[in-house]
Amino acid sequence: MTATRVDPATLRRLPKAVLHDHLDGGLRPATVVELAAAVGHTLPTTDPDELAAWYFEAANSGDLVRYIATFEHTLAVMQTREGLLRTAEEYVLDLAADGVVYGEVRYAPELNTNGGLTLAEVVETVQEGLAAGMAKAAAAGTPVRVFTLLCGMRMFDRVREAADLAVAFRDAGVVGFDIAGAEDGFPPADHLDAFEHLRRENVPFTIHAGEAHGLPSIHQALQVCGAQRIGHGVRITDDIVDGKLGRLAGWVRDRRIALEMCPTSNLQTGAATSIAEHPITALKDLGFRVTLNTDNRLVSGTTMTREMSLLVEEAGWTVEDLRTVTVNALRSAFIPFDEREALIADVVLPGYAAAL
Repeated sequence: MTATRVDPATLRRLPKAVLHDHLDGGLRPATVVELAAAVGHTLPTTDPDELAAWYFEAANSGDLVRYIATFEHTLAVMQTREGLLRTAEEYVLDLAADGVVYGEVRYAPELNTNGGLTLAEVVETVQEGLAAGMAKAAAAGTPVRVFTLLCGMRMFDRVREAADLAVAFRDAGVVGFDIAGAEDGFPPADHLDAFEHLRRENVPFTIHAGEAHGLPSIHQALQVCGAQRIGHGVRITDDIVDGKLGRLAGWVRDRRIALEMCPTSNLQTGAATSIAEHPITALKDLGFRVTLNTDNRLVSGTTMTREMSLLVEEAGWTVEDLRTVTVNALRSAFIPFDEREALIADVVLPGYAAAL
């Protein structure tokens, strides 16, 4: 069966795994409106549909810095225990409704302390909300496992604190670490102390690289900092000429380093020109371990089902391609090997077989 014959309902039923998705970029528009009213924050509009459209239009600037600036309003409603509990729980329920069976959600705790919560309280509250969401999803017959990556903001000075939090909470739902924020001018090696600490403590991490900045950021993330995955990584194509891989591209492919690719988001930030020509397809065909992700579902107006549908319709992807990127994601997830393999064997592969 080819993907062009797969209808949207079938795509939604396919089991999915997402590794790169930001908590503060995936709120429900109606929730943002309600929570903003409760805390007295002024929004561009109080109509949920209009707010969703505003986010999508503002993010379609082709500029990563402006894209990131849209988070002002979601972060404003995520400064209280109530706001964090609700957004975390709804995050899980929205993934489950989209057919996601495994997710890693990332956020920067330092951005949620303006209301008086400590860093530890932020993490504890988010974990509580995620657990509530998972319990409700399981009760509804759509179980999903969701774990957390803690982020340090690369342009600020609290990255080591965030790394310490990841170590402290690694047995409480936090499975890894990342640095986020504007890439240009803020190289990952600026935070080498944090990454060395994580390696010493056996905590895996990914690094945003190769989106707004090119090959040097990917090289530094891997060869200087020691990342196990790369967030986005679309610029790895700069090291591929006529199908011939340069040394860095060869390193990434041959060592099965996962690329957390986010097609719609990359179009919005100018890292790609179209879905049809997005590097994810060429990299998949060259044997790279590409994974498919949403990045920020509210800001990009997307879901995993939509990302799959776009690749089917505009890049000619098949069901086998979708299954491949789902298996790729689980093989590179930051949970233990036996748990990854069980999800692939017991959930993903039977799910694809049943859906088709």
